[in-house]
Amino acid sequence: MKITIDKNSGFCFGVVRAIEVAEQNLQKDNQLYCLGDIVHNNEEVSRLHNMGLKIVSHREFAQLHNVKVLIRAHGEPPETYRIAKENNIELIDATCIVVLKLQEDIKKNNEDGNFREGQILIFGKAGHAEVIGLLGQTNGKGIVISSVNDIDVIDYTKPAKLYSQTTQSLEEYQTIIETVRRRYDEKGNGHLFQSYDTICRRVANRAKQVQKFAAQYDKIIFVSGEKSSNGLYLFDVCKKENPQSYFVYRSEQLEEIPFKKDDNIGICGATSTPMWLMESIAEKIKKIIT
Repeated sequence: MKITIDKNSGFCFGVVRAIEVAEQNLQKDNQLYCLGDIVHNNEEVSRLHNMGLKIVSHREFAQLHNVKVLIRAHGEPPETYRIAKENNIELIDATCIVVLKLQEDIKKNNEDGNFREGQILIFGKAGHAEVIGLLGQTNGKGIVISSVNDIDVIDYTKPAKLYSQTTQSLEEYQTIIETVRRRYDEKGNGHLFQSYDTICRRVANRAKQVQKFAAQYDKIIFVSGEKSSNGLYLFDVCKKENPQSYFVYRSEQLEEIPFKKDDNIGICGATSTPMWLMESIAEKIKKIIT
């Protein structure tokens, strides 16, 4: 039996920064609020909770006063900053720099007087924290495109600017760009459509890396949180390359996997999966097999 952990798996730099900022503040104050899960991984959230990090919902956030609150890497809409100012909440902003730039670009285009009748399109998962933050830059007027099946909601007689959530599939985004552009061209309005490359390459490149990794092993143990969009996407990449791929979000699930003593096992995960958790999973597999 051989177990190998993918060296390319683990937190992206945006998540690393958010967790480092949280840890630094917890070392000083022993308690810190965080608006939403700091990362879509229950084990990491639990670890930080034990250090004093308290996760609050947006409803709970609006009731807080005179405290410190961490904004995670996903970013937040302007409304969050307004409430913080009113309630004397000190925000510790750990928004990923890639997400922050995207928010600024969308806000700038939305406020462009020459684009008053235009449409801001966002390719992403409806309800996702990052998408909510992006929509906030449009004053709620943005249109979410979750797949190519949603493009009928676009008015092809009006200008449109298309952006993507930073963690989406590069291939799927390209398909949507090409399809929307073709619709505009068919109506003779190709000049009204613009698209922007806003997908984080750290995430986009992971798909190719994980596909190559998955092909090398008898079984793949993919470690990720259930709510991680990036995790679900990368697991799908794994599964297509290696049908013997298993999605694990808690160690008890390992008992259900038919391991063999001569298995060559690869362990990988999402950009929201901590390396310490993959290492722990590897140790538990060894105990199960032996």
